[in-house]
Amino acid sequence: MTLYQPEPVEISTRMRPGEWTESSLEELVTTYRAKLMGMGASAADIVTEVDRNDDGSVRVFVAWRKDETANEAATGQAV
Repeated sequence: MTLYQPEPVEISTRMRPGEWTESSLEELVTTYRAKLMGMGASAADIVTEVDRNDDGSVRVFVAWRKDETANEAATGQAV
């Protein structure tokens, strides 16, 4: 029996000015993507958004968007 969870898996954070560098930001995104891939996501299923704000803060959002094809494979039924 396969347990299919159709909801996306999301990892996100916000960092204030001075709490991050370009290098640490890149490392954080890589770590988040690796966590999702460790859960079974393919690289193509992962959405990454990095929003840089005018005040120097940043928002990082990485999500595993599970598509209808994955649901059909897991349940054996079309959506």
